[in-house]
Amino acid sequence: MDPQIEVLDLGASRLFRVKPGRPSFAAEVAEVWAYRELLFFLVWRDVKLRYKQTVLGALWAILQPFVAMVIFTIIFHRFAGIKAEYHVPYPLFAFAGMLPWLYFASCLTQSSTSIVGNSALVTKVFFPRLIIPLASVVGPLIDFFLAFVVLVGMFLWYGRIPHWHVIVTPFFLALALLTALGVGLWLSALNVRYRDVPYVIPFLTQIWFFATPVVYGLESVPLKWRSIMALNPMTGVIDGFRWAVLGRGVPHYHVFAISAVVSILITISGLWYFKRVERHFADVI
Repeated sequence: MDPQIEVLDLGASRLFRVKPGRPSFAAEVAEVWAYRELLFFLVWRDVKLRYKQTVLGALWAILQPFVAMVIFTIIFHRFAGIKAEYHVPYPLFAFAGMLPWLYFASCLTQSSTSIVGNSALVTKVFFPRLIIPLASVVGPLIDFFLAFVVLVGMFLWYGRIPHWHVIVTPFFLALALLTALGVGLWLSALNVRYRDVPYVIPFLTQIWFFATPVVYGLESVPLKWRSIMALNPMTGVIDGFRWAVLGRGVPHYHVFAISAVVSILITISGLWYFKRVERHFADVI
C-alpha cells in the first residue's frame, strides 16, 4: 500500500500529512496469501465444529443430497411428470443438479454470519477480514467432494460413465464459489449492522432454488426466457455442471457466458462494499 502525502501550505511553513493509500488488488491478494495458514485453520475449524458430536459425522454430506434426490424423484418426476434431460435416469439428473446447489446454499448460510460469528477475532486480532467469508465458501468444498463420490457410484449403478466433458467441471465449480463469495461478502458485511440478515437467508435460498433449474432442465424453459434466467448465475452453474458431467445435449454457451459475467459483477461489487465497511466492523460488531 503506497502512502498518500498531502501538502498543506501554511504560508511561511508547510505541513506534510501522510495518509495510508488505497491498497491495490495485487496487494490485497498478497495480504490474503500471507495469512493462508489462518485460512486453512478457519476452514478446518469450521469442518470439525460442523460434525462435532454427530452420530453420522461426515456422512451427512452424502445423506443430504441423496435424500433430496429421492424426494425430488418421487414428487417432481413421479407425481409432477418432470422429465430428465440428456437421456439419463431422473435420479442421476437430479443428483447432478443438487451437488452444486447444496454447495452454494451451504456457503450462503455459513458466510452470512461469518463476521459476527468470529467477532472475537475481528475485535482483537489484526488480519485480512476477507479471510473469514473466504473460509466460509472453501469449507463446504469438502462436503461437495464427498457427495461427488456418490455421483460416481450412481454412474456405476446405472451402467454409465462420465463424459470427457467432466474435465471442465472445475470451471463451473469455480463459478459457484465465485458467486457464493460475492453474495457472502454482501451478506456478511450487512449482517454486522443489520442482524436480521440470517432470518432472510432461508427465504432468499428458497426463492433462489425455484428460480434455478435444479429439479427441472433448462430445455423445458422457453427459449426467449433462457437469457433472463441466465441472469441468475446459478443457472449457468447448474446447467453447465450437468452438461459437463452427463455430457449429452447441446451446451448453452450464451447461458454460461451471461451467468459468468453476472457472477463476476456480484463478486466485484461484494468486494467493493466489504472493503468499504470493514474498517467499522470492530466498532459496530
